[in-house]
Amino acid sequence: MTREVARVTGEQFARYEEQGVVCLRGVFDDEWLEELRAGIEEALRNPGPLAENYTPGGRPGRFFSDLDLWQRLPHFRNFVFRSPAAAIAGQIMRSQKINFFYDQLFVKEPGTAERTPWHQDQPYWAVSGRQVCSLWLPLDPVAAESSVQYIKGSHHWPAHNPQHFSDHSPYRDTGLPALPDIDAHPERYEFLAWDMQPGDCIVFQAMTVHGAGGNRSLVHRRRALATRWCGDDARFLRRAGEVAIPTSDPGLTDGAELDCEQFPVVWHASDGAEPAARWL
Repeated sequence: MTREVARVTGEQFARYEEQGVVCLRGVFDDEWLEELRAGIEEALRNPGPLAENYTPGGRPGRFFSDLDLWQRLPHFRNFVFRSPAAAIAGQIMRSQKINFFYDQLFVKEPGTAERTPWHQDQPYWAVSGRQVCSLWLPLDPVAAESSVQYIKGSHHWPAHNPQHFSDHSPYRDTGLPALPDIDAHPERYEFLAWDMQPGDCIVFQAMTVHGAGGNRSLVHRRRALATRWCGDDARFLRRAGEVAIPTSDPGLTDGAELDCEQFPVVWHASDGAEPAARWL
């Protein structure tokens, strides 16, 4: 397994800046994929205290999620500290350092109907800044129709109220408006989605609106790991009302840099791959 990563090109960086999301092809090798597959099977056998199953009893398939796997399973910790993921985030955000924020596993078994609601990531989190992104890595072939969909340019939208994945109920007392009814007026938006193979990944800015349907495939599982990364301008910020992340108190004050045991610094520009600003 290697941490070496092909440099993010100027074209890919420009697409991320314009669209709020970019698909990168073949950036994780087979050894990393097998490492994560082994970790996922362990996580499914032994769910953590934050694990949830979003598929009601009696319905087909299974929509499973778990958080903070890196804190208890070595496969995921290894990925956080040794894979190319942090360098990719550093390049795409033009950051001099990268803090790891948290990881989240999503598994949709074949024939699962439950969808992932439209949402922005960052309003769920106690973090401010624009250098905040997610990296979505599938471990199975995914057709665009079963993959995550993104609304082009929505990273420029203001913050909207999060909702619970379990029943799509809104978060309490945030003071944020609800998202528009995107499904009622799809003609108003430009949607981006890709057919993907294991080894490909999607990097998206944390305010980009996204959601996903069920797993329409009756053959392929849809196992995916989402890892969250913060750059130079990210700061801890307790938002009003209900907040999902962090799941425990990191001991930070509002406005503080994230550097702490819970949000470790895992990459610097000097570690190898230079930030994109150096060579665009």
